[in-house]
Amino acid sequence: MLKRSLKNIIENLSQAFPVLLLTGSRQIGKTTLLESCANENRAYITLDDLEERTIAKNDPSLFLQMHKTPLIIDEIQYAPELFSYIKMHVDKNQNPGDFWLTGSQRFQLMKGITESLAGRVAVIDMLGLSAKEISGKSDQSKSFLPTSEWINNARENQSYASNIDNIFEKIWLGSFPKMVTENGKYRDIFFKSYVQTYIERDVKDILGISNELSFYKFLRATAARTGQLLNYSELARDVDIDSKTAKSWLSILVASGLVYLLEPYYNNVTKRIIKTPKLYFLDTGLCAFLWDSPKNLSLGAMSGAILETYAFGEILKSYWHNGKTPNIYFYKDADQREIDFVIEQNGGLYPVEVKKTATPSLTAAKSFNALNSLKKEVGTGAVICLRKKDIPLSRDIIAIPVGFL
Repeated sequence: MLKRSLKNIIENLSQAFPVLLLTGSRQIGKTTLLESCANENRAYITLDDLEERTIAKNDPSLFLQMHKTPLIIDEIQYAPELFSYIKMHVDKNQNPGDFWLTGSQRFQLMKGITESLAGRVAVIDMLGLSAKEISGKSDQSKSFLPTSEWINNARENQSYASNIDNIFEKIWLGSFPKMVTENGKYRDIFFKSYVQTYIERDVKDILGISNELSFYKFLRATAARTGQLLNYSELARDVDIDSKTAKSWLSILVASGLVYLLEPYYNNVTKRIIKTPKLYFLDTGLCAFLWDSPKNLSLGAMSGAILETYAFGEILKSYWHNGKTPNIYFYKDADQREIDFVIEQNGGLYPVEVKKTATPSLTAAKSFNALNSLKKEVGTGAVICLRKKDIPLSRDIIAIPVGFL
């Protein structure tokens, strides 16, 4: 098994919190990770098992009598009735690490957590395998920030060579552990089954959406818009649904950990900033499959958007898989000045642009100076690109190989 960066985080948090909740989409390795952290005394129960689920929902007290702590409960969203009884157990026993929970519907889970387990639970967001984890360098993973310290560490622990064939092969493969460890064997069968199971288990059974064909079309239309500003009306029109339904269905994709909505950076200094979020698919392999696009993604019209999507996913993993929450945004104003990512850290703003080129120039960072009007300190800027080595583009801007992520 590939070592995950979160392993040490989980072990440390379990010594401080009685409940740990690991959230993320299906098949990204949540259960495998927890089992790798568990000792032989910790039992495992999955609520995918209909018999166990029935008991948990109808008689949660009996369920907890049957299954002694320490305990892993998989797919806890199927039985939110357990939360109140877990709270009573925790308040009575006060044992760190008693419950490790996983779930793949974050919004439903957080409602139960807020109502029942506030202050008693550590919530961890997880994605598929990061480039550092795939390359066996999970211990060297650091939260991305284009500082000299981060760049020096990344230079010594580069994930892979940043040539175009290499990176787009990784994009095509995606980050699901099964795809990575089996090198894409039966890729189309895996993703077809994944989508079908997702729609049947989560979308249809839990959320009560009956129009499976329309939802599948919506899923594909969403994938085709990765790395772009969100337009509900356009998305709804392409699938022949109304905007209200499009908003509802997109919230399901976000809750399921398949899609992330990146908010624009905004403060009260200027009123001329675009406030519409950008949409990113969180697994590039699934995204590419849903396009029904050819393996050679690097030549398509969406190649720049999918490279940006990949970079965003790796940046997000560098924070989430180290137990941190990133303050990451994008910037676009009414003058059409746009910056792919703006990371707010240590009281300053760090602009980041992603370019599908091996020879970036300062024009790639031409919008960075827009941040000067926000009356915040502006840190080192970065252009993430297909170079083999990092190189300064100016005193305050550096080109960083995508293989550093």
